[in-house]
Amino acid sequence: MIFKSRKNKPEGQSLGDFKKNSRLRDGLSLFGIILLALAFALLITTYVFRSYAVDGPSMEPTLQNQDKLIIWKVPRTWSMITGHQYVPKRGDIIVFNESNLTECQQTGTRQLIKRVIGLPGDKVVIQNGKVTIFDAKHPQGFQPDAVMAYNKTHIISYTNHDETIRLNSHQLFVMGDNRAVSCDSRIFGPINTSQVVGQLVLRILPINDTKLF
Repeated sequence: MIFKSRKNKPEGQSLGDFKKNSRLRDGLSLFGIILLALAFALLITTYVFRSYAVDGPSMEPTLQNQDKLIIWKVPRTWSMITGHQYVPKRGDIIVFNESNLTECQQTGTRQLIKRVIGLPGDKVVIQNGKVTIFDAKHPQGFQPDAVMAYNKTHIISYTNHDETIRLNSHQLFVMGDNRAVSCDSRIFGPINTSQVVGQLVLRILPINDTKLF
C-alpha cells in the first residue's frame, strides 16, 4: 500500500490556492517585521541616541563643520519619565531646541549644539573677554574656561559681549567654543533645562578623528 503526503493542504483547497495563501501569509509576516523594525528604530532615535552632523563653525576647534556625532538621550528621557529635572554637568556639550533666534538671523525652532557654562542658580559674569561663574562653592568666582577639563587651549575664547546674569533653578547658560562667531546664550539668553535634547558622547566621523566625550 502506498500513502501520499497531503502536506497539510486544507480539505477542498487546490494546490494553487494553498500556495497563494502561503505567499500572502509570508508577505504579511515580512510587512509586520518591517513595521516592528521601523517602530524600534523610531523609539531608539527618539529616546536613546541619535546621530547628528555639525552645521557651522560655532564649536571650532572642538568640533568641525560636518563632523558626525552621537548624542545620548537617555538621561533626558529618564527625567521625562520620572518628572525630575535633567541638569547636565558644567562643560558638557549638549544639543537643545531653541526658537528665539531672531537676533541670530534665523527663524523657526532649530537644534543647536553648545557647551554648558552656567548651571541653575549660578551668577554668570562676562567681562573683558572672560567668563566668571559665582556659585555656592565659589562665592569669589572662578573662570571655567581656565580651570575646567576643556580648558582655554580648546576654545577660541574671545568674546566682546559683556553682561551679568543670574540663572534661575531651571536655566543653563550655554556658549560655543568659537566665541567670536557663536550665537549662544549671550544673544538669545539662558535656555531651560527642558530644552535639552541630549549630550554629546561620541564623534564617529571623520574616522581618523573619532573621539569619546
